[in-house]
Amino acid sequence: MPRIFIILLCSTTFLFGQDLKKEDNIPLQADEFIGVDSFNNTFFIKDMALNKTGPLGSFVFQDFQLGPIKNVDIINPLNVVVFYEATNTVLFLDNRLNEIERINFATLPEFVNVSFATNAGNNRLWIFNLDSQQLELYNYRTRRKTVVSQPFNGTFVDQTSDFNYCFVSTSTAIYAFNVYGSILWKLPIEEVSNLCLKDDALIILQKEKLLYYNDKQKELIPLDIPEITIKDLWSTQEFLYIYDLKNIHKYTLTTPNKN
Repeated sequence: MPRIFIILLCSTTFLFGQDLKKEDNIPLQADEFIGVDSFNNTFFIKDMALNKTGPLGSFVFQDFQLGPIKNVDIINPLNVVVFYEATNTVLFLDNRLNEIERINFATLPEFVNVSFATNAGNNRLWIFNLDSQQLELYNYRTRRKTVVSQPFNGTFVDQTSDFNYCFVSTSTAIYAFNVYGSILWKLPIEEVSNLCLKDDALIILQKEKLLYYNDKQKELIPLDIPEITIKDLWSTQEFLYIYDLKNIHKYTLTTPNKN
């Protein structure tokens, strides 16, 4: 069943027009589209292997003994974070997908059952502790962790982050945290399946809708895109990428202007 997305950008007091321009249509056969890094490399998963294609060529990393890949963080293209939930393991890969190091959370002195892991910078990871249902910052050099949140209500769904902030969605709400462990805001919302960062805002996939949320405006704004099937999405400062299992649809989302 195709998922239909509608884009309309507005503020709390004025209506704005959103210029959505189709930039490219890139064929891709993959199980999961991860995203495009700052060097224009495309990352995707195919047959349990992480693939990277771009200006430097094509590279592949695979370790079937670790199980399927749960998530990949490409915010730092020189230190790609790959998490395998089945074996509770994080791998760090360089820009040619060579392994730099790995962390098996099951073998740490203080066992941590991790559900999701993303890059927090400065030798740290944002990790979601499945047992405690809490977000934590883990320093993999000092092997120390800092509990960032209280236990979440609802079931964990997704997590996205950068070096300053982490956003966690559950079955009942989306939460925003900073690196100091402070909760910035909570947005009650259900049936969210995917989050991605767009500058200082979030793009949220909810059921059949794609939504834009900026806490300054404090509005959930529907986004209008031609009818396509949505498998994965990714955004950068300039572009929104949508993958439909056959093609990556690349769009420009310009700054809205007052009508």
